[in-house]
Amino acid sequence: MTDEIIIHGGTVVDGSGAAGIRADVAVRDGRIVAVGTDMANSSARVIEADGRIVAPGFIDIKTHSDWTLPLMPQCESKVRQGVTTEVIGHCGFSCAPALPGKAEALAEYLGPSAPWLTFVETNYADYAANFPATSANRVMLVGHNTLRLMTMGMEDRAPEPAELDHMKALLEDALAAGAFGMSSGLFTAPGSYSEGEELVELGAVLKRHDALYFTHLRDESNRVYEAVDEATEFGERTGVHVQIVHIKLSGMDNWGGADKLITQLRDARARGVKIDCDQYPYVAASNPLKNLMPSWLQEGGVDAMLDRLGQRDVRDRIRAEIDDRGLNNFGRIPDWDAIRISISPNQPPGYAGRTMGDIARERGADPFETVLDYIVEDRGQSRVLVSSISEDDVRAFVRDGDVMVGSDGNSVAPYGTTGQGKPHPRFYGTFARILGQYVRDENLLPIERAIWKMTGAPARALGITDRGQIKPGMAADITIFDPDTIAEKATYQDPHQYAVGVDHVLINGQPVIVNGEHTGALPGEMLRRR
Repeated sequence: MTDEIIIHGGTVVDGSGAAGIRADVAVRDGRIVAVGTDMANSSARVIEADGRIVAPGFIDIKTHSDWTLPLMPQCESKVRQGVTTEVIGHCGFSCAPALPGKAEALAEYLGPSAPWLTFVETNYADYAANFPATSANRVMLVGHNTLRLMTMGMEDRAPEPAELDHMKALLEDALAAGAFGMSSGLFTAPGSYSEGEELVELGAVLKRHDALYFTHLRDESNRVYEAVDEATEFGERTGVHVQIVHIKLSGMDNWGGADKLITQLRDARARGVKIDCDQYPYVAASNPLKNLMPSWLQEGGVDAMLDRLGQRDVRDRIRAEIDDRGLNNFGRIPDWDAIRISISPNQPPGYAGRTMGDIARERGADPFETVLDYIVEDRGQSRVLVSSISEDDVRAFVRDGDVMVGSDGNSVAPYGTTGQGKPHPRFYGTFARILGQYVRDENLLPIERAIWKMTGAPARALGITDRGQIKPGMAADITIFDPDTIAEKATYQDPHQYAVGVDHVLINGQPVIVNGEHTGALPGEMLRRR
């Protein structure tokens, strides 16, 4: 088979934000070599794209696929909706480094999110070098929570100077091994135990390497504006590019504030701060159930948490804090039916998909006590969906031309290990939902702007210069889809369903999706900072 491919007769939406034009695209040796008309070549393989959009491969700037790619390297749920690059290692959570004697602690810490992974002692360089071949490209981050766990465990205090130096050294190692930057998860322990100065010190390491900072804000609910100010101050003090991930206003008390947040970020950019954000287009978030509780509950690790939950005064304290402020990071929810079990590794599979309110009614118990009992029963390993976001705010972020798209989801498939449980439908449908529901059906924004939010914008934020646009010289990451039929199929009750409407996907010039089916190819590369 020839290594040249001609994509013929499609509408090229090039990822720059410009309107589409009818053109052919020529690909050779993994690169786009020409964009023009009537590029017939008898020796080339031809992909007919009449009636289709030819776009750069989508860059999923916010994922946790490092938890599943060793089990699902084909990236099925992502590439079938047009994703060709995934950014992994987010929210302060990375699977490396796992220092000698501490792999089990990391496994226990990440258990609610990566219950099927085997954790071994490794430095970041070996972790990156030994990562399995994958269909999609990957951009790798190192997590601040992981660095803190490896250095200080789950202790709620500032690091000693030697401990901060240790975290800096681990960060240096990861950046030297190819990590694009550091992620933080300031909403949950142990990241929530850190203060601004600790992060700024680590930011100086990032600046020296021209690396990036990705943050899950300290609070996405009642103090979200203050949390954005904290992220902005980090960017101002360090000069490092800041990406606020899955921006939202969680909790009923905070609904309706999307425009204020958007203005807050625009004002920061106008002052010269390098700061961006992304969203997933759903009203439900996802997190370990234990993270919905006050962060002090997790100090000292899982056993200490479970011991506290056996004490009446601790339960009363938690109830009082939730009654006063709502859930940690999620704010006030309508009722306990807003929390739905996604996966519970140590519980019967029949719990997946059920709400905590439903489980409480079945048990004839108080819903709040049922939630705490459930944390104990599953040793804090359960992951849940939390319906805490306003659809009006979701739409406001979709309409904004600068809010990028990130799934916050894993690459999974309906079969095998990753087909278990009831994950968030965003794993399967984020990009198709934007292009189908919000662009085609609701006309919230032009398709060229939506594609920019998925391609050129994240490439610019990441500093990737050879992807994110359709033009000669760029890597041939290309998605071809039908704008009339692209749609998500996944639902909260039946999430394991692939999106429809994506006909072909090329990654580094190799066909990964052909006529809607996965070829099994694993041409993805680990991308590195330039």
